[in-house]
Amino acid sequence: MIDRRTVALFALASLFFGGTFVAAKAGLEYFPPLLFVALRFDVAAVVMVAYATLRFSRAELTPTTAGDVIGVLATGGLVIGLANSLLFVGQQYATSAVGAIVFSLNPILTPVFAAVLLSSERISRRGATGLGLGLVGVALVVGPDPELLVGGDALGYAILFAGASSAALGAVLIRRVDATLSSPVRIAWGLPLAAGLSHTLSLASGESASAITWAPGAVAALGYVSVFAGVFAYLAYFALLDETGAIEANLVFYVVPVVSTLGGWAILGERIAPLAVVGFLTIFAGFAVLGSESIAVRPRLRAWLPLERSGSNAAESTDRPSVQSDSRPSRSD
Repeated sequence: MIDRRTVALFALASLFFGGTFVAAKAGLEYFPPLLFVALRFDVAAVVMVAYATLRFSRAELTPTTAGDVIGVLATGGLVIGLANSLLFVGQQYATSAVGAIVFSLNPILTPVFAAVLLSSERISRRGATGLGLGLVGVALVVGPDPELLVGGDALGYAILFAGASSAALGAVLIRRVDATLSSPVRIAWGLPLAAGLSHTLSLASGESASAITWAPGAVAALGYVSVFAGVFAYLAYFALLDETGAIEANLVFYVVPVVSTLGGWAILGERIAPLAVVGFLTIFAGFAVLGSESIAVRPRLRAWLPLERSGSNAAESTDRPSVQSDSRPSRSD
């Protein structure tokens, strides 16, 4: 059953993650890519650690089991740090449209890892159909040139695919381990780890802070990707992961291209192609297929239409012959 909290978490994660691509495109005019990621996680780590320190007790903040440690490593190392670093590096070798498609393989990769690591999460044929429709919809939204998919830089595609795989594997590992830490505490531990990893990769690639151009646009872009996409988005996403599981939580990455496309149109003045509208509808159809498997339609209709149900029951009792009019007690099971 899908409740309002789940819908709200999904919407917030999709909105904030989708805005990341718009802010990142604006911010890359001022920052080297990996250093941009590193500074993003620096700021996010400060905010999140301060929040966790004020919100939770020392006992709630302390990892006490191997599952807690693995959960923190998967959060900071795989889902946040490595996935984002590989995304920004891979984008240097591929267009943003191709990058969006490759990263939208995340919901496809998640069931593969879940089949190996999680006995409780499996995907049905209907679920696979919904995932396939969602992926087709993403491809229509970003609308890449087919020649870019077959004739581009294979290294860039491999790096982007590794980033999507890292995020999917990390999400499944978090569900796999028996962690006692809450998701906000995992994020508070994971963000400094992600920042350290990103700084290491930035230094290894030869980036320098002297290449940064500080301007109001740079501060605005860094502020968005740090606070909204680095704190609020991950709070919503990891809470969703704990509630719904890795497969359903990673469906967020099907909605992200839709949000980023609309954000680019509204903020950056980018044009929305007619084919993108078809893509939006296709993604919606994919979610409708997935949702029909998650929501018990008939019981809900019966609950919403009590008058029809009571009326039909009354009619049935009137029309049905009274063959059991004796005094035998009825069974309560």
